[in-house]
Amino acid sequence: MEYLIHIGILICIYGILGLSLNLIVGVTGLLSITQAAFYGIGAYATAILLTTVGMNFFFAVLIGMAITAVISLGIGFVLSKFKDDYYALGSFGFNIIVYSIFLNWQSLTRGPLGIPGIGRPSLFGFTFSENIWFLVLSAVFLVAIYFFCEYLTNSSFGRVLKGIREDEEALRVFGYNTLFYKLAIFVIGAMLASVAGALFASYITFIDPSTFTLTESIFLLAIVILGGLASNKGAVIGAAVLILLPEILRFVGFPSDIAAQMRQVTYGVILIVLMLYRPQGLVGEYKL
Repeated sequence: MEYLIHIGILICIYGILGLSLNLIVGVTGLLSITQAAFYGIGAYATAILLTTVGMNFFFAVLIGMAITAVISLGIGFVLSKFKDDYYALGSFGFNIIVYSIFLNWQSLTRGPLGIPGIGRPSLFGFTFSENIWFLVLSAVFLVAIYFFCEYLTNSSFGRVLKGIREDEEALRVFGYNTLFYKLAIFVIGAMLASVAGALFASYITFIDPSTFTLTESIFLLAIVILGGLASNKGAVIGAAVLILLPEILRFVGFPSDIAAQMRQVTYGVILIVLMLYRPQGLVGEYKL
């Protein structure tokens, strides 16, 4: 039962990350590969506030979101100078920079040693110390963020974002300040990713830089592409599939000496087949 609860918590956390990145990549069409950096900023901000200041988890989440907003605004402004492949390469570089800061700013982040002893959330005297209650809390965050993303994408603001994806120049002709919309959604997506980071840090009770590498950003991009671009439901489904699939493959009877390698091969083949025969993702509206 604890194993299933653990998987459920991870699905909730990565579901939030998928939703946050879908707003940027799926809805707006900005190929960002830096989401793991904002995930990490939220995790580190929460971890530092909980371990050094003793702040309440929910206040720490809000401060983490504010810090992430300021940083992402600066990053987003720089990235706005680029387009298409150069935008992706720029975001690639920022992820490496943030990871390097996590690794080398030892007085703040403890570098490769990481931050241990991160506390669980508490609310009105109740501590979410048991994993089943942490799952409930994570699910509440996921549902709240899902409906927020649904409201956002179906609003007039969301329609402008989809317009940017389809033809940004046409929107400019009609007087829309597309830079404002792109910066706004980039910051919103980053803030939502920081919430997932806070949940992850509090759940695992330990973080180090290895969790927030470029590989993690690529994994998050795979969640959005597999689930379906511009689909909030697809982002959650993609997270569930990519979290569950490796776990399911653990129970396939591969020989023990090659089990790990065969799971990776099977995992990769399944993803390739899905992309060949369903390039718009499981429930997506667009192809990448």
